[in-house]
Amino acid sequence: MQGEELSHVDESGAVRMVDVGGKTPVRRRATARAFVRMSPGTAGRLGELPKGDVLTTAQLAGIMAAKRTAELIPLCHPLPLTHVDVRLEVEDAGVAVEASAETTAQTGVEMEALTAAAVAALTVYDMTKAIDKEMVVEDVRLLEKTKEVVE
Repeated sequence: MQGEELSHVDESGAVRMVDVGGKTPVRRRATARAFVRMSPGTAGRLGELPKGDVLTTAQLAGIMAAKRTAELIPLCHPLPLTHVDVRLEVEDAGVAVEASAETTAQTGVEMEALTAAAVAALTVYDMTKAIDKEMVVEDVRLLEKTKEVVE
């Protein structure tokens, strides 16, 4: 990171919201992931838990969270999201979450994708914590971000 400046810190070291008003809107997409590590027994029971449909609830929570990212992360710009997709896949060792967000705006959507993945994973955790005390939410990370000029 040598030579790079933090965009949310001004010359005096104070935090600031980046001014993107002069930037041209660009089509942007970001994809993020998270993983909820759990016992194989818990993973096998996700369709029969008393709290309801874990995967659908987590998918909806992730979508809702992406739409509220600017309310949760203090210096994020509110963005007009054009699409949010959250997919959950049950594996032997847990649940893989992949979330993508899209917009046409002056700034990127990586925080929206990361927030969607993290909140979906936290929802899986919340709905299964009663039967698995050893679960871990891990590997929350950005997989990809792209931008293309809109003609």
